[in-house]
Amino acid sequence: MDAAGLLALLDSGLRLSIPLLFACLAGLWSEKSGVVDIGLEGKMLAAAFGAGAAAYATGSAWIGLFAAVAASIAFALLHGFAAISQHGNQIVSGVAINMLALGLTAVLGHAWYGQGGRTPPIEGAQRFGDALLGHSVLVYLAMLAVPLTAFVLAKTRFGLRLRAVGENPAAVDTAGVSVRGLRYCAVIIGGGLCGLGGAYLAIAQSAGFIPNMTAGKGFIALAALIFARWRAWPALGACYLFGLLDAAAIRLQGVVLPGIGEVPVQAVQALPYLMTVVLLAGFIGHAVPPRAAGMPYVKER
Repeated sequence: MDAAGLLALLDSGLRLSIPLLFACLAGLWSEKSGVVDIGLEGKMLAAAFGAGAAAYATGSAWIGLFAAVAASIAFALLHGFAAISQHGNQIVSGVAINMLALGLTAVLGHAWYGQGGRTPPIEGAQRFGDALLGHSVLVYLAMLAVPLTAFVLAKTRFGLRLRAVGENPAAVDTAGVSVRGLRYCAVIIGGGLCGLGGAYLAIAQSAGFIPNMTAGKGFIALAALIFARWRAWPALGACYLFGLLDAAAIRLQGVVLPGIGEVPVQAVQALPYLMTVVLLAGFIGHAVPPRAAGMPYVKER
């Protein structure tokens, strides 16, 4: 591979890592507060549909972005109601969010557009075009979200309280701080970030919504979060690693290897998911989540 090809690969890896990064940071916010979020996939999918539908209807990418964030936050609040207010099983709630988003976007897509569940193609002002150095504004929002997340969680009172809720909610409650309120804040922030990731998929990286266009990215983001050990800057590196692997897999399609022949498309497409399994198998035992993650908090009377 020459220098131009390498630069193209690195650039493609960055583009493909952006939805993963948004989802990974969303999971970071949620799980730092003690709420496990398996529903990243579903929230991104709902956001992608909201972005594509709203941008097509209004002709504005910015309205599409707003609709994406609103749809994702609505699903996040549903998860928060089940997991925080009703003290339900957070894993089951997250899986339900994924299933609901998958079914709802397919049904609405078929009913509204009759094009196999997809929205009509969008173009021009309906999409986010390149803003600077060949990248859309959402790429720079993702890059900005990393230091902002790291700073808020490490240096602000809100961030320290949020982390304390994920470690010892009873102590935070004893200090007179609302555990429920902090967890809802984290879930809403995570919903907003998933909304940005879904909008990027539908109206920046692509030209409209396609059924199941997230294709497991929410689960890969969870793997990146574990690999990064619930830290913002390592999450950036982990997501970029997955983005590079995805970009390399695309370039390997149709490549003929000496003595082997053409690389099967299915094997190439499986590479990112195989990498997910390898990383989880190698690092999940060494990554320690927040102590109260996945544990509903019931205030003592």
